[in-house]
Amino acid sequence: MTLPPLREVIARHGLAARKSLGQHFLLDLNLTDRIARAAGDLSAGTTIEVGPGPGGLTRSLIRQGAARLVCIERDARAVAVIGELAAAFPGRIEVIEADALTIDLATLGPAPRRIVANLPYNISTALLTRWLHAAPALESMTLMFQKEVVDRLIAPPRTKDYGRLSVLTQVVCAVTRLFDIAPSAFVPPPRVVSTVARLVPHAPAAAPAVDLHALEAVTAAAFGQRRKMLRTSLRAAFPTPEAALAACGIPPTARAEDLEPSQFVALASHKRLQSNVLPKK
Repeated sequence: MTLPPLREVIARHGLAARKSLGQHFLLDLNLTDRIARAAGDLSAGTTIEVGPGPGGLTRSLIRQGAARLVCIERDARAVAVIGELAAAFPGRIEVIEADALTIDLATLGPAPRRIVANLPYNISTALLTRWLHAAPALESMTLMFQKEVVDRLIAPPRTKDYGRLSVLTQVVCAVTRLFDIAPSAFVPPPRVVSTVARLVPHAPAAAPAVDLHALEAVTAAAFGQRRKMLRTSLRAAFPTPEAALAACGIPPTARAEDLEPSQFVALASHKRLQSNVLPKK
């Protein structure tokens, strides 16, 4: 089927990118095809795209064989565009007009579910953090971020990019940097390089048992004052940080960037255990 050029679609629907929505449209279909291929086999289950905009990646996902594609879009102009694509491919595309931060992914069609998206820059980390909680319902996430975000996702301990997002992501998923995309590929061009990454949730047998809410609290305290020793920075997470550190075999003089993700998991487990034994008020 021959579809109209993306620039024609944008003009017809008045779909100029809006800074308030973090929109930067990727119109190079060779690049959107490359992202779709990186997502793997799309023929089974449900593929979820967030922020499809004018539908470049949407077209590529359909060409790549997505049997069921759910597009989540909050911009009414783009909803109309994707609605036209849905009409062109009956039974394959569902459009949901909503804020992706409010959607329960586990309700979006049959498993296996995977997310493929060029994420709005202004909410990309908030979306990822939410999706880490939904990891048991997901097969994979193939996502485009600002390059500096991917640098943080894959950073090892004792490096400048290692932080809270590194720990949360690496505990839940195996992360692979795939390829960069130059600003010139977008309309309008962002001021930063973008990077596509693939995140695959660890198999339940290989993943450490962790309360992700407790892990968020511990990492927020630790990295919130990352230059301070943990015996000080963890006061926001534990009534007696030194006792918690000793129970986990961690020196009280260590700093957040010194700890492996597994050590943060141990601290989160200790916090959850403490919460369970504290008397209720």
